[in-house]
Amino acid sequence: MQQNFSSDSDSDSLSLKINGETKSYANVETLHDLLSELNYLGKRLAVELNGEIVPKSEYQNTKLNNNDNLEIVVAVGGG
Repeated sequence: MQQNFSSDSDSDSLSLKINGETKSYANVETLHDLLSELNYLGKRLAVELNGEIVPKSEYQNTKLNNNDNLEIVVAVGGG
């Protein structure tokens, strides 16, 4: 029986597709972690994870998985 093991560096990295672009993120486990990494915390935004809107109140509890598909829309004020 053959088993596949990832190296430690791979196990801490997630491949995520965000707004159509795939990138790897290290040390990101939750949606809150990702938004912090992207400097989006505190901004007015909407997040869709695999076709479902995620309420802001759930960002810290929403675990991300390899190959998740996210759409992140940041509101821009103007006048």
